[in-house]
Amino acid sequence: MATRDSAATRTRLLEAARGAIRTKGYAATTVDDICVAAGVSKGSFFHHFASKDALGIAAVDAFSEMADGLFAQAPFTRLDDPRDRLFGYVDFRASLLEGELAEYTCLLGTTVQEVHSTHPALRDACERAIASHVRNLSADIAAAKKRYAPGAKWSAESVGYFMQSVLQGAFILAKARQSPEVARECLQHLRRYLATLFGEPRTTPPRSKETKR
Repeated sequence: MATRDSAATRTRLLEAARGAIRTKGYAATTVDDICVAAGVSKGSFFHHFASKDALGIAAVDAFSEMADGLFAQAPFTRLDDPRDRLFGYVDFRASLLEGELAEYTCLLGTTVQEVHSTHPALRDACERAIASHVRNLSADIAAAKKRYAPGAKWSAESVGYFMQSVLQGAFILAKARQSPEVARECLQHLRRYLATLFGEPRTTPPRSKETKR
């Protein structure tokens, strides 16, 4: 029972950190904020994490694992054609642009914008998580390139990073405008760009609203 309670407390702290950082930013989020949101004492916090940075790194890792699971179960992954899966990925990301800003913006991008020059370990954790997501996406890009653009000089990885740059930029604009509409428009332009590389998709999976990233 004690082990289960300890694991549950750690999970609450990670979830509280994720919500607070996406809402307020890393610098503005305090240990006290996280403890209040998680419903735990400071003693419990420091039992699990040596510092706010240690929690931040763990929260980034947990967010990355959660996102990987979310995308692995998304409808587009069941499509046979890699081109269709790429367009389905973009459509799925668009379907997540609902609710409050903190519910759909990215913890990784939010954090690394603030800490890239001041918290190198946390910055590196964000970079690893983003790179891991790009690697997963690049597998479908490479397969689509082989089938539809075999003579293209660009690399699958470079397109994967471009797609992520559009997403992260779209999140920034959504924050600036306090609305997801600009992000949706950015993703529609991303769709049009992918069509110039691979042609139009043959099918699109149904949008899923069951889970938000």
